[in-house]
Amino acid sequence: MIKVGIHGSTGRVGRLLIENLKNDKKAEIAVLHAIEEFSFEVPKGILVTNDTKTLLENSDVVIDFTLPAGTQSLLEYAINEVPKPLIIGTTGLNPHQHNLIKELSKLSPVLYSTNMSLGVAVLNKLAYLASEALSDFDIEITEMHHRYKKDAPSGTALTLGESVANARGLILDEVRVSGRNGNIGERSKDEIAIMALRGGDIVGRHTVGFYNDGEFIELNHTATSRDTFAKGAIRAAKWIVAQEPRLYSINDCLGL
Repeated sequence: MIKVGIHGSTGRVGRLLIENLKNDKKAEIAVLHAIEEFSFEVPKGILVTNDTKTLLENSDVVIDFTLPAGTQSLLEYAINEVPKPLIIGTTGLNPHQHNLIKELSKLSPVLYSTNMSLGVAVLNKLAYLASEALSDFDIEITEMHHRYKKDAPSGTALTLGESVANARGLILDEVRVSGRNGNIGERSKDEIAIMALRGGDIVGRHTVGFYNDGEFIELNHTATSRDTFAKGAIRAAKWIVAQEPRLYSINDCLGL
């Protein structure tokens, strides 16, 4: 059995990871890393710790769904103390934290993805192909999430933006617009808009629209449950333990 450690085990996705691993035939919970108290019942006999080194030493692979500061701490421990395969689903990471991911991937396999769902992986591929084929179409991306989400635009929306920008040979940071207000003039040809909406308990909805005179195409993905993220992360964890050290994406895991 593959021993899985969960970093961020008291959160929404952490709880779903615990539930899904209870009856998994190839993987089991080895360690739960927790800073806060659990608001739900934890399986008996599971090691619970707030020590990152203990988490890494007792796991074959660690799944991380925390906040950027928590992910950074985990990466630093893994680089300096116990290199270990990691599945990272935390979004809102800064350039330094992305560099830490790259550093660790030289020592152990790391899979980083802003969204672990199969549907979003396919959406990314479709968006790339559409952007390439519809080169004269304007691109607008919108994302909707629950009121508690802290980063905007979402990591998934930014990844979609990178996909459509790469398809056209553009650098997203040079053409991205994430807000419009006032008399700003006409839309530029290469502009890629990424807009964020927040409210209620929306798990996640992403739309990539391609708009031209007389026609438009919209590609949509809606997550109705966070369980899809948990299942995707577990699938990735079972896959990555057999991989060589380097940085992987969810597309590598799914063979897309």
